[in-house]
Amino acid sequence: MRWITLLLGMAILTGVASVVIVMRHDQPGSSPIAGASATTPAPSGPGTPSASAFTDPCGTFDTTTPAPYAVTGYWLVPTADRCTWRRQLQEIHKVGGDTVVRLGFGLSPRRVNSQTGQVLEKDSDKPDARYSACTENGLSCMKAAQKDLQAANPGNRISWTYVYRTDEQFGPQIFRCPTMERKIVVGSAVFYRLIAPEDGSDDATCDFSSKGRNYHLILISAGAEDSLTELLDLGDRFAIKVFPALPLAPRDPANTTRADPRHIGTLTTLTRRILQDYGARFADRESLGGVYQPFELQLRDWPDPSKVQTLQVYAEQHRIVEQELPGKPILVSPYIDARRKVKFTATPKQVAQGFKALAKTGVEIIAPQDGRGTGKVGLFWPHWKNKSVDDRLKIVNGVGDATYASAYYGGTRDYYREMAQARDELASEGVQVQLWANVEAFEPSTPTESNTPQCGTQATRSRTDKPRLDTQVTLAGPYVSKVISYMWSDFFTCGSPSLSGEIAKDWDRPIAVQAVKQARDIQEGLEIRGYHLNSAKVTLSWTGLDTPRVVDSATVGWHDTTPIENLPYGVERTWIPVDWATVPSDVWVRVEVSSLDGRKAAEPVYYKNTG
Repeated sequence: MRWITLLLGMAILTGVASVVIVMRHDQPGSSPIAGASATTPAPSGPGTPSASAFTDPCGTFDTTTPAPYAVTGYWLVPTADRCTWRRQLQEIHKVGGDTVVRLGFGLSPRRVNSQTGQVLEKDSDKPDARYSACTENGLSCMKAAQKDLQAANPGNRISWTYVYRTDEQFGPQIFRCPTMERKIVVGSAVFYRLIAPEDGSDDATCDFSSKGRNYHLILISAGAEDSLTELLDLGDRFAIKVFPALPLAPRDPANTTRADPRHIGTLTTLTRRILQDYGARFADRESLGGVYQPFELQLRDWPDPSKVQTLQVYAEQHRIVEQELPGKPILVSPYIDARRKVKFTATPKQVAQGFKALAKTGVEIIAPQDGRGTGKVGLFWPHWKNKSVDDRLKIVNGVGDATYASAYYGGTRDYYREMAQARDELASEGVQVQLWANVEAFEPSTPTESNTPQCGTQATRSRTDKPRLDTQVTLAGPYVSKVISYMWSDFFTCGSPSLSGEIAKDWDRPIAVQAVKQARDIQEGLEIRGYHLNSAKVTLSWTGLDTPRVVDSATVGWHDTTPIENLPYGVERTWIPVDWATVPSDVWVRVEVSSLDGRKAAEPVYYKNTG
């Protein structure tokens, strides 16, 4: 997903204003419910919109939720057209979305022209047109800042210049030293000038005169209006929590997958200033759900996590969040690579160790990418290991025409199961972290290869369909407390029907996530957990059974919608009687669920009957 985001970022910079069995053999004693920590928060239900409808210059918008789907959060790239933005949030809310995650922007160290002080483009000697517009009294903003610093003490100098682009605006709390820092408006362009000591101390004394020092200039190109205020206002309207992105750390030039720790001081200064402003303006806003850490990281078992550059940068940046926005969680969405034939990949147990190391950097929500969209992880059950991989995965580097066992160390379910175990172990150590799933709403193929419409700027990935998305929910299902998806714009909105249209039409199709052997009173049976299971018809089958067994849960079963700890809001339980003496030992029981009108779940679940 990382390169998709980079591609998107390049597109944004050209004109778009941007604002995520091996089951434990599913025995009751080892289910995520039985093993959950009592201190982990139970899943909460959706909030209440501020009204059933509202009207503004963009039209009239409905705030009711007619089609609540299992995926309840989405990455969002708002456009400069705020009416499009409002329609996006209405559509997200309509399918049950209660969370949006904003893609963010990166802090970038830049060279400047020594004569003019103009900021240069990242990879050339040409002036960057965006920052060339920043002038004060006939001087470039860099030269004006240097002049002011040297007026305070001739020994002062700017040793590094950084730029940061956003479509937000900020209040006065972004300034530590108003005598040297300021908002600069040039026509319709808005800039902020921040000055920070080179040592990263962000000295509150604002003493620029007693001795000469080296300083870093942070030049922010801001929006004409504050996009975050607008997004939070819409969040209040639609009962949606917003996770704006933290400033993205500069990348290590020697390895762009890593954050560059040389810039930690300036990154934390910028982060502190922005979060101080958020705290002053938004700390009490219900719609501010937390913040998003946008620098992507691959989960693996590091020999010494303290020496991992990106984790070092995370820890310092996350410490600022804890100080400036207490009570607001940090969300991060690392990726997993399960391919056997590619270097630097990891087994499920190795990923679980990486999960623990990541949690200790101060994040409260970890939403690992499930990897199916990129083809880094496959959707398969334990007894499918010798099956050929899905045809749509064969084009993936390191996969090809292979079996699941030869292509991958494990499937989606294996990885989430191990991470859920790591989450519970962390809780016993006093480290509280939520495990969410980020299900990728795209395919490894290009639109041309899959004969599907191109989704906005996504020229190298095609969108997926609802059956596969349902399957992703099933495979991650029993181990996570929320399911979110990368990303709404553009994968859910392109084509006819769009993926969001498919969901709105088929939102209440059953999705099973787990089956466990469970007695009720004195009667043996099977409990199925999942979404939209009321009056479900359950079909049981296994190898060697001539005629599948069909059970009408509405007639002989039991249905319970009570929220389940550590599972997403909306997960229900349906129980049916099963005479286990008639089921052979050591078979995988296929459990298919159908709705009252005959619609079958896209993916069955399996229970290993160990006798």
